[in-house]
Amino acid sequence: MHPMLIRASVTDFVLNPIVNAATEFISSAGLPAVFILMTLESACIPIPSEAIMLFAGFAVSKGELTLFGVVAAGVLGNLCGSLIGYAIGFYGRLDLLERHKVFHISQARLAQVESWFDRYGNATVFFSRMIPLVRTFVSVPAGVAKMPLGRFSLLTTLGSIPWVLALALIGESVGSNWESWRHHLAYLDYVVLAAVILGIGWWLLRRRRDRDERGALPD
Repeated sequence: MHPMLIRASVTDFVLNPIVNAATEFISSAGLPAVFILMTLESACIPIPSEAIMLFAGFAVSKGELTLFGVVAAGVLGNLCGSLIGYAIGFYGRLDLLERHKVFHISQARLAQVESWFDRYGNATVFFSRMIPLVRTFVSVPAGVAKMPLGRFSLLTTLGSIPWVLALALIGESVGSNWESWRHHLAYLDYVVLAAVILGIGWWLLRRRRDRDERGALPD
């Protein structure tokens, strides 16, 4: 079997029970379920937003929910969950890094993270909300970097709207075929994951090369 198909099968084995429970919750509770599920997804709990919003769009196509309602519930849930992730990063830094020093990360390294977010944080938070996988976890480093909460909340909300709206519209358009589209969109996760791994690998190699070059300089 092709490795991609094997990974997809394993992913389905893990996610299908979660997706089934989520869709049953939406069927029974409607918009509050969309809000709660998107809150959990944005708080780094593995409930795929693709399944939540595609199924919500399917419910719109059946006349059970409204497009405005599911988008509003999805965006608000995304914001609330992202604030939880932000708080984890913010207070985790205070408690684990600065107060008790559970993880030995220097103040200079933390200052570099803050500097990076000062320069690129706006674009990072905004555009990350439209990228699978990354969108779920970007809140934590934003909290670690102590990004201003008002700016973080605004950019999170604005960045979430295109993603949530697009998924809801697709779900409404494809109707009962929403689950096939969920599987199609899942391949984006593999692409993004591969890009993240390659990016981390490139950064580590570059960091090692720079360190070797500094070590080779004469005193």
